[in-house]
Amino acid sequence: MTDKPIISCRDLSKIYTMGEQEVRALDGVDLDIAEGEFVAIMGPSGSGKSSLMNLIGALDRPTKGEMWINGKALSEMSRDDLADLRNETLGFVFQQFNLLARQDAFQNVRLPLRYARKDAGDIDARAKECLELVGLGSRMDHRPMQLSGGQQQRVAIARALANRPRILLADEPTGALDTKTTAEIMHLMQDLNRQGITVVLITHETEVAAYASRQIHFRDGRIESDSAHPDLKRPSGG
Repeated sequence: MTDKPIISCRDLSKIYTMGEQEVRALDGVDLDIAEGEFVAIMGPSGSGKSSLMNLIGALDRPTKGEMWINGKALSEMSRDDLADLRNETLGFVFQQFNLLARQDAFQNVRLPLRYARKDAGDIDARAKECLELVGLGSRMDHRPMQLSGGQQQRVAIARALANRPRILLADEPTGALDTKTTAEIMHLMQDLNRQGITVVLITHETEVAAYASRQIHFRDGRIESDSAHPDLKRPSGG
């Protein structure tokens, strides 16, 4: 891990308008995540953690403030630049595995490589490498319905790793899994982090967050506590 921030945000705010009411999902957030960190973002429903994930993932734009990924300001990027960022620098893992039901594991992992217009030989080799990395080298020809929940999530992780992202964003990745499978998936994420991938995990489960080296708690759109800065306390009210 280095001290260089791979994710930075300053005075980050996100406001949603619902009729005549404004909902302040994020309220002036300042945050740095160093390259190589494993960070768990925690908080109750409506605390702002998912809004933050959407902004880090370049899936949404802030109402106010700025975010930088790998030193580049997202506000200065075109739509094509943001698409390239999502495809090349970021990998996404979700609670629902979002696999194509009619495609086997191998074809599911090949998909982002095809979007990136890689050479066909490179695509096949990389898809196989990623599935072997997550322990599914012998299940490449299985469709999602032929795999357990934990195996499906491993395929989803392999797909997220296909284009060699520097940042893995995981939104409640164990929410649909039992306790034993949760532990297996979180150990896999620790292994990936030890290989140099920055992992940002959204979770409401303390047991899952314990696998991360840093825990950041959100409440009412603000950072309430940060284990990397134990003296930091910010008001959670308006």
